[in-house]
Amino acid sequence: MGDTLDAANLAKIFKAYDVRGTVPDQLDEDLARAVGRAFVQVVDTDKVVVGYDMRPSSPGMAAAFAEGASAQGADVVMIGLASTDELYFASGHLEMPGAMFTASHNPAQYNGIKMCRSLAQPVGMQTGLADIRDVAASGDFAEPTRTGEVTESDLLEAYADHLLSLAPVTGRPLKVVVDAGNGMAGFTAPAVLGRLADLLDVVPMYYELDGTFPNHEANPIEAENLRDLQAKVLETGADVGLAFDGDADRCFLVDEKGAAVSPSTLTALIAERELAKDPGATVIHNLITSRAVPEIVSELGGTPVRTRVGHSFIKATMAETDAIFGGEHSGHFYFRDFWRADSGMLAALHALAALASDERSMSELLAAYERYPLSGEINSTVDDQAAVVAALEETYGGREGVTLDHLDGLTVSHADWQFNVRPSNTEPLLRLNAEGKDQATMEAVRDEALALIRGGAA
Repeated sequence: MGDTLDAANLAKIFKAYDVRGTVPDQLDEDLARAVGRAFVQVVDTDKVVVGYDMRPSSPGMAAAFAEGASAQGADVVMIGLASTDELYFASGHLEMPGAMFTASHNPAQYNGIKMCRSLAQPVGMQTGLADIRDVAASGDFAEPTRTGEVTESDLLEAYADHLLSLAPVTGRPLKVVVDAGNGMAGFTAPAVLGRLADLLDVVPMYYELDGTFPNHEANPIEAENLRDLQAKVLETGADVGLAFDGDADRCFLVDEKGAAVSPSTLTALIAERELAKDPGATVIHNLITSRAVPEIVSELGGTPVRTRVGHSFIKATMAETDAIFGGEHSGHFYFRDFWRADSGMLAALHALAALASDERSMSELLAAYERYPLSGEINSTVDDQAAVVAALEETYGGREGVTLDHLDGLTVSHADWQFNVRPSNTEPLLRLNAEGKDQATMEAVRDEALALIRGGAA
């Protein structure tokens, strides 16, 4: 490894919350080794836990990171193949900072590093990631007083124990289709759901760990990546389908009719379950979650708190408010009793527990939480994003009964509908999310906003 790394390259691959780039041109083992040293120095730790996903480059880069971390004086615990939420579990369980080698749902040529402080506290650009980048780029490492030891530990069973203690599943038997997308749920689902073999008849899909994603992208927020699961649920007469992303920190549901369930709906369901454990607690939701979520939380006696989109905002607000739970439209679900970290598998267990303890079908059970039709996120290519947002503000600002706010992009609210428009941080896109009191209202406001957005499009 050279004394310095390409600072321009590091500036590209160090994102707001993690490191992400293509292998080997942007991200390789030398870079991982340097980041391991820089991580230990910046976080100021003498111990680190490291896990990795099924991508072909992940084991080598995780080992290189461990070499760097141990060279900088930290003892390293390697947990091997893991989901991202298993790495968060390890960080909390062992009380160690951690690093997870994964590029989540990105295509096969990518890899990345998600890092956290002890107890799964996030490391983002404002909380250490920029410093790690700069130290790695400069090669300016403090002289270590010792060389750390690298050991291995298998925490999969402890992880399964912990999740099942937080969301025990009892009641009637269920048939469940699980689409792992050739990602890490193919490793963790058998360990967790296998404990429930007397209750769950699991139909596995794409459990083979394969970082080339031969069947479909491991990104269930995209409708086309749910089609195989939807078809299998209908074909097998299953009670529910579960879809996970590549590193299994996100979970999406398909009901017994094969319909995709909005993450807002699952947020409301889990919020009710968590508030039953801690009445009056705070629940976090981001600003493009359905307004049904804060309504339901309030009706249940809880306190809804709205945040910007992005896990760093959710986790920070959870810490500030001691919130019991937080949900995002993207399928991330955060739990206070899981170190405020997100876990797709824990969200899945909550859904299974709710269904197994109820005689209704999944669609019937969820109907109470689905109050308003949603547009889903619609992207438009726009060169001058600020001008288009300003035009929207001018158009809607003077209308009777309309309120505007700028917590994240522009949110336009009315008693019968609302929409949010946010610029992408990385592309010339505006993202629209709309909802209405009924389908016709939602479609009308969606179409009017889209016409204004695309009238100013590139």
